[in-house]
Amino acid sequence: MTISPEKVWFDEDNLWVLLSDGRTVGAPLVWFPRLLSADSASREAFELSVHGIHWDALDEDISVQGLLAGLGDQAHPKRESVA
Repeated sequence: MTISPEKVWFDEDNLWVLLSDGRTVGAPLVWFPRLLSADSASREAFELSVHGIHWDALDEDISVQGLLAGLGDQAHPKRESVA
């Protein structure tokens, strides 16, 4: 069974996704710099697919698998601080 996104919405600080299995998953927008800096109209211009969400104009893709694993934007990995 493939779990796919059915609905996407935003509040001031988060991305929310209703999944086909009934779960709602949220992630902070700071995990996705392109979405964080985008205006409302750009955020709403997404396409749903079986595996995730795509924003063509923002060049952003978020997979259901990544959301469930708690992963943010993998194009900009977090830097480890050097002690």
